[in-house]
Amino acid sequence: MTESFTRTLSLAKRGMANYLKKRPFSVSFEVTHSCNARCKHCHLGGMVKEDLASPQELGRICREVRPLIAQISGGEPLLRKDLEEIVEAFRVPNRAPFIVITTNASLLSKKRYDSLRRAGVDEFSVSLDYPDERHDEFRGIPGLFGRIRSLMEEIRSEKDKGITKDKGITLCCVIQSDNFRSLIQMAELASDWDVKLNLSAYNSLRTHDMDYMLSEEELEEFREIVEQLLDRQKKAKNIRTSAYVYKNTIDFFKNQSFPNCRTGERFFNVNPNGTFSPCGLIITDYKTPKELYEKFSKVNTCSYCYTSIRANCEKPLKHLITDTIKTHLQ
Repeated sequence: MTESFTRTLSLAKRGMANYLKKRPFSVSFEVTHSCNARCKHCHLGGMVKEDLASPQELGRICREVRPLIAQISGGEPLLRKDLEEIVEAFRVPNRAPFIVITTNASLLSKKRYDSLRRAGVDEFSVSLDYPDERHDEFRGIPGLFGRIRSLMEEIRSEKDKGITKDKGITLCCVIQSDNFRSLIQMAELASDWDVKLNLSAYNSLRTHDMDYMLSEEELEEFREIVEQLLDRQKKAKNIRTSAYVYKNTIDFFKNQSFPNCRTGERFFNVNPNGTFSPCGLIITDYKTPKELYEKFSKVNTCSYCYTSIRANCEKPLKHLITDTIKTHLQ
């Protein structure tokens, strides 16, 4: 039995167990709220004074909550100098969880990429909202798109030479009124860089700015673009967003809400200090996941997001299985 097969089997078992036992599929560990970007769709930005849980404490929490996917996010997680230690605290050789770092990639040099891969990172989710330099202005970091492009090309060169087999990179794009017409270009860019693409719906919970929501007229155009993306997926096979999620994304933009949020059961966040929040949009300081569920989840009526983490965690079992096979195992 190969190490790869053992790991895949462990992830499958963890996923099924968490579904049956109502444990979270994905837990996002926001290891810092500090960020070196000033993104137009986000309330974070700049350095903040905060109490930070140690890598050992975060590792203990990860073992306790047993997620299928342990997402390390922020803020900007690469601001943590001990990020490799956090990854190592999460990592169980050839076993779940699947470890993802969500980053704006401004600090992700090839050297740091290699270091974090050795520590145990399975995937980097790199935020990219435009297929060109418009991304720099939107994220408030001059030259950011060029840096990401250079990194992608450097890693692609290694793969072409047979030095590395799997880059472990997914571009994560937030769909909004200002960029949805560029989604086909984003898909083409992902194919050119030989990485994957994942799409997530914008919401106004962070900034209360409704201008980035798709209007009724824009939504009709978006439907046509979705059909092109679905057609492209049959050939390129590097887009992770499924037909099921596209349908619900359209409904979310149409109604400006999506009911029955299942935070506390299918997903939740861990704050930098080790307390718990429903998500990155609603920050609380519950001491345990049970307290989060009892005091928030049971009475939660929030319906104002359809982020990627929610979209993928709340799928019915049928779509969890089929979409995983189609978008992750191909």
